[in-house]
Amino acid sequence: MRLIVMFDLPVETTAEQRAYRQFRKALLSEGFLMMQESIYVRVVTNQKAANLLEKRIVVHVPNNGLIQTLQVTEKQYASMHFLVGEPKKDIKNRDDKVIVI
Repeated sequence: MRLIVMFDLPVETTAEQRAYRQFRKALLSEGFLMMQESIYVRVVTNQKAANLLEKRIVVHVPNNGLIQTLQVTEKQYASMHFLVGEPKKDIKNRDDKVIVI
């Protein structure tokens, strides 16, 4: 499965910019990779793991803005269409590198 986090956070004040940086840093420390600006994705083993990861992210959510998550299966993620541009062939973003223990 993949957990996708999409967010739109205000960055008008210094405090909002700091909250944005802290949230983004928290996503990166949880192992998320940037798909696009303000869209991050991470491979998870199952829905339970995705739910636990969401709970860990909630701790870092700023007071303002909009943050949404989406859980999709690998099959759904693989069926993504690229209308412009090319898919990234980043080895860190491949599902065949996931080891389930």
